Amino acid sequence: MDSPFLGTEALRSGALTRAQLRWNYRAILPNVYVHKDARASLWMRTKAAWLWSGRRAIIAGRAAAALHGALWIDSDIPIELLWHCPRPPPGIIARNERFSFDEIVRVRGLYVTSPTRTALDLARHLTRDPAVAHLDALARATGIESESVLDLAELYPGARGVAQARDVAPLLDAGAQSPRESWLRLVLTDAGFPRPRTQIPVTDGFSTAYLDMGWDDEMIGCDYDGEKHFSDRSRFVHDIGRNELVAGQGWIVRHVVAEHSRKFIVRRVNEAFRLRGIALRGTVRPDCA
Repeated sequence: MDSPFLGTEALRSGALTRAQLRWNYRAILPNVYVHKDARASLWMRTKAAWLWSGRRAIIAGRAAAALHGALWIDSDIPIELLWHCPRPPPGIIARNERFSFDEIVRVRGLYVTSPTRTALDLARHLTRDPAVAHLDALARATGIESESVLDLAELYPGARGVAQARDVAPLLDAGAQSPRESWLRLVLTDAGFPRPRTQIPVTDGFSTAYLDMGWDDEMIGCDYDGEKHFSDRSRFVHDIGRNELVAGQGWIVRHVVAEHSRKFIVRRVNEAFRLRGIALRGTVRPDCA
């Protein structure tokens, strides 16, 4: 039994004896068991939560986003359920919330909130920056758009967090290819720069490079360079040619790495605009420096 199962069902069917259940398996939720050597993946924990509910709960939030194909979701997040339970066990968040049956779909045999309802719940229940990063990833996986999320929010005017969702949903952008790209985009817009376009193609007529984000008219771009850009030798070599191609087409590109502060990023982007003769001054709050 490599998948989570209900201990009472295994005993009732004769698949296991009580001794086998005790010595070879471990409970990860009340009455829900896995093999003692099994690694607790997000899928395993999601299915376990569903089994714990008697196969009646609806998977929501980040676990639902993962089932829809969204990336960059940690395996140890709480599993969110649409389910009435005043005292869920550790690792489960149960929310007794309204929903419409057309907001529920089946994924891998489980009941799951639809991509649009999942997006609305992410925008309602997470703080802004993580919510935007997860919305970006969900949009990239499913093609949802902010307008559909806002339309759904109108059906729940008094629900918890809907006012926040109306502010967060318009920030969604399927062009982000990592949570840090989402973060960088928010740094720029928070500072007062115009909202950048994502995944901008730059070509010399033979090869094409894509900038993480930027402004087409000004020909200013920003790239977030993660650890792989430096630890992967082939990627490092590729980036040399790519950056030369982009510069050769007249673009000014600011490369951002994890060590850069918001204040440093804003200052360097300001300098790029000034090089273009544009008196656009982005600012950053002192507490976010």
